Amino acid sequence: MPNAKYAQRLAIVLLAAFALVACSGAEHSAEGAEAKSSSAGLPAGRIAVGEQLASAKGKATGQSCVDCHGAEGNAPIDDSYPKLGGQYADYLAHALQAYRAGDRQHALMTPQAASLTDQEIADVSAYFGSRPSQLKDLHAVH
Repeated sequence: MPNAKYAQRLAIVLLAAFALVACSGAEHSAEGAEAKSSSAGLPAGRIAVGEQLASAKGKATGQSCVDCHGAEGNAPIDDSYPKLGGQYADYLAHALQAYRAGDRQHALMTPQAASLTDQEIADVSAYFGSRPSQLKDLHAVH
């Protein structure tokens, strides 16, 4: 009977180890495969390149990101446009992917995102995610 007691403990330890590995977020890839850096499955974003992209005029609308969302994504030209500065880069990447795929619709954003590559989405998301945040949450609400 002592083996049964140890087998049960071993099973619990192994289950906990598997759970830790599954939840760790570490990505393992086959040799030569490109590792992805986000929950959006994109390559690592380059902040400096993203900053350049944020100011580049899009072919579809003739606008740049900062034309509508403001400097560093923190000064939108309209209250209905979101502040992007300090937002989670993965959230921004998922949103841009949805606009690109047509799953999320907006008169300006859908055509603006339609031609973006995965790397461009990763870059611009990394840039805005790295900016100072003016986003508000409900922590101060009583």
